[in-house]
Amino acid sequence: MDYKDTLNLPETDFSMRANLSEREPDFQEFWKEKEVYEKAQEQRKGAEKFILHDGPPYANGDIHIGHALNKTLKDIVTRYNHLKGYQSPYIPGWDTHGLPIEHKVTKDLSEEERKELSTKELREECEEYALKYVERQKEQFKRLGVWGDWDNPYITLEPEYEAKQIEVFGEMALEGLFYQGLKPVHWCTSCETALAEAEIEYEEINGPSIYVKFPVKDGAELGGVELSDEDYVVIWTTTPWTIPSNLAITVHPDFEYVIAEADGDKIVVAKKLLEEVAKTCDIEEYQVLSEFKGEDLEGVVCNHPFFERESPIILGEHVTLESGTGCVHTAPGHGHEDYVVGQEYGLDVYAPMDDKGYFTEEAGEDFAGKHYDKANIKVTDLLKEDDLLMDLSFVDHSYPHCWRCKNPVIFRATKQWFASVDEIKDDALEAIKNVDWYPEWGEGRIENMVADRNDWCISRQRVWGVPIPIFYCEDCGEPLITEESLNSVQELFAKKGSGSWYELDADDILPADIKCEACGHDKFAKETDIMDVWFDSGASHASVLENYDELTRPADLYLEGTDQYRGWFNSSLLTSIAARDEAPYKAVVTNGFTVDEKGKKMSKSVGNVISPHEIIDQYGADILRLWVASSNFKEDVRVSDKILQENAEVYRRIRNTSRFILGNLADFNPAEDSMDFEDLTELDRWALMKLQKVVEVANEAYEDYEYHRVYHAVHNFFRVEMSSFYMDVIKDRLYVLEPTNEVRRSGQTALYEILVTLTKVMAPILVHTTEEIWQELPGEQSESVFLSEWPELKADYFDEELEDKWAKLREIRKDVSKSLEIARNNELIGHSLDAEIELYPNEDVYKFLTNFDDLAELFIVSKANLHEPDATAEEDVYQGEETAIKVKVKHAPGEKCERCWHYSPTVGEDEENPEICASCSDILAKL
Repeated sequence: MDYKDTLNLPETDFSMRANLSEREPDFQEFWKEKEVYEKAQEQRKGAEKFILHDGPPYANGDIHIGHALNKTLKDIVTRYNHLKGYQSPYIPGWDTHGLPIEHKVTKDLSEEERKELSTKELREECEEYALKYVERQKEQFKRLGVWGDWDNPYITLEPEYEAKQIEVFGEMALEGLFYQGLKPVHWCTSCETALAEAEIEYEEINGPSIYVKFPVKDGAELGGVELSDEDYVVIWTTTPWTIPSNLAITVHPDFEYVIAEADGDKIVVAKKLLEEVAKTCDIEEYQVLSEFKGEDLEGVVCNHPFFERESPIILGEHVTLESGTGCVHTAPGHGHEDYVVGQEYGLDVYAPMDDKGYFTEEAGEDFAGKHYDKANIKVTDLLKEDDLLMDLSFVDHSYPHCWRCKNPVIFRATKQWFASVDEIKDDALEAIKNVDWYPEWGEGRIENMVADRNDWCISRQRVWGVPIPIFYCEDCGEPLITEESLNSVQELFAKKGSGSWYELDADDILPADIKCEACGHDKFAKETDIMDVWFDSGASHASVLENYDELTRPADLYLEGTDQYRGWFNSSLLTSIAARDEAPYKAVVTNGFTVDEKGKKMSKSVGNVISPHEIIDQYGADILRLWVASSNFKEDVRVSDKILQENAEVYRRIRNTSRFILGNLADFNPAEDSMDFEDLTELDRWALMKLQKVVEVANEAYEDYEYHRVYHAVHNFFRVEMSSFYMDVIKDRLYVLEPTNEVRRSGQTALYEILVTLTKVMAPILVHTTEEIWQELPGEQSESVFLSEWPELKADYFDEELEDKWAKLREIRKDVSKSLEIARNNELIGHSLDAEIELYPNEDVYKFLTNFDDLAELFIVSKANLHEPDATAEEDVYQGEETAIKVKVKHAPGEKCERCWHYSPTVGEDEENPEICASCSDILAKL
């Protein structure tokens, strides 16, 4: 007789081999055909909403691992909140305007070809390029398993989006928050446009550092010593090319300054920096002649080193003593602080330079036509001619670079449109306090950024974007910004999109009777600049949250990378405060950057970039999602093949444990065979109690956006509680007992609840695998795991006494297992069922063990003999390390039962079935 036919061996179609990369698209097709996302939204119709507003990725290339990290996190958020009972729609979006796309479209064109391309043609090509990558990225995000309304995303180039953006701009404009000014801004000479602070990256460069003597023209008596026209004020700069634009020298009114005799010259420097100046400039001998406050220098006038113009000494609080001379070369057209102090003293905003960084004729014949970088050499040559260059060296220092082309940028005064952050700063800072920030330090970070921000340069000198909706009177030049003019533009863009701005004349856009408010003229010209793309995406709180019926404002959550404190979080906050008097979000979560195994930033040049497509092809999207969940994503997240392999091992354990459970539920009908909790065996009640601990941790972790805690809680439960103990112990009853035996049904009841609960707990993370498990579950289930309900925490399952009891038993079990391992290594036994064990506990352990009916089952041996505390132990016993017990391992007596694999002297007693033990004979008789 084949006794395997009498066993309840696991049977399931749930494959041990995952083949995720091949199987996952099938489940994505299942969701699409069954309209699971749509049904989920309908299921929660009328429920409280939880709105995660998607920060739009830029549509100019395939997704990278950072995109995969962020998009997966968002998907976990929306799926979890749906399962919890909220209506949590996900509207994906894309940022489609801006310089990078314009660059991509024109990079292979010659200068002549670029000029021949009309604005309309260029914009059409940019739109085509952007929409191509919208579609590519859409499919790539869907392959990650991300759900959402993919057929109705928001795209910043769509007319309805642009029209709402104009509405936000208009409300800010009518409040007087925009002004046009000539002031220095970050300027990229490669991209030929102004940049906002959010578009600046700082990199280390090695550049020139010069100390320059400015000849005194009109001196003064300082500290009892006369400063005459034969003396000098010394400045230091790392941008020699700005010397031609120098209009003043700034000193701090409260610092101590000195006149020092240095190698025959009298020089003025800050007292604290004199020694460093002498050392750097190789001054062999110097002597302090007088000391005085910086405020005493106000009114002293120097000559420009090589131009016939004056450079007066002025006072400014921004001067520091960290480096240099304490006397700051001041060019109001090439620096923010220079501009501010220059305004106080009525200095011109002087920047004789074109958009490409070449000096204009206004800079004089020595510099006209020279690129600013080449001008460094000319400046130092002219200074040397007049013996005014005290030192030239090259130093490493942090310098601003363009975030797109990666080239160095300059500060350059140009006429731009600015939003006055000062006007709304207090309201913004107050709103920040009422937002929940994850991690907590995010609040301080954005608070400092907003506090330090005074103006926002919103104009860009490009064509691929939303035009600034301002007109200029052709007679007096005054800008026209009225409710009527703004409404006209908004209505036009809503119908025809922003491209119509370039196709129509001002007369075709404006109302027929509109006139200049300054002079009454009725002819106007259009602004040629476009808006900063951060204004585009920053207006999404209105353009998206107010345009989609299923969304509400403010959003419950914004979730992006840490770089968005200066980007999208910042621009969204400022535009929302200005236009809606509230923050656009209730909570903000940030994820760190992806780095390699050693913590290094990922870079193509370094060769440590990992593509999400390659991960999915090799491992499957669920392994990638598991990696996301396993990381403390609020810090930088490490990824490597080794880390992914480790996650694949964790996944394999979860999958195989689930497979084991499904196999043992093959004959289980939950509606008919489930038992009440109080009727379950003590061990099964213990397992369900430990399950509730997982649910409890998962509830807290999901709410706090700490998915690594979910990962560890589930993994540890599968590894420690299930695989290493519970399933090991109950295998015998599941396989051997008759199918309807109450003890077996008790185990099946527990296993069913465990798998159903953990499938839901894992569902936001392992979307494909949990759907596969769900479809294999016995009994009637909802159509998809994502149409089910979040597991309820069953507090009545908790039993501290029961938990302590089984914790102690597991400690004893560790000692027994160790003794069996030693016996196995000594080839006394093979499988643990080959063993009979003699247990010699102390009195406390003895009393404890008498509470258990079948120690052999718990220790997975054929026989266990419990000796009283005063019994003499045999020789060669194992002394327990965890508990006060000694264990003697022997080979079990009798023969091995062909059915249950236990050794028993009763094997052979049944004449009809001589290969099995008496216990199995009884079971067969019942069958």
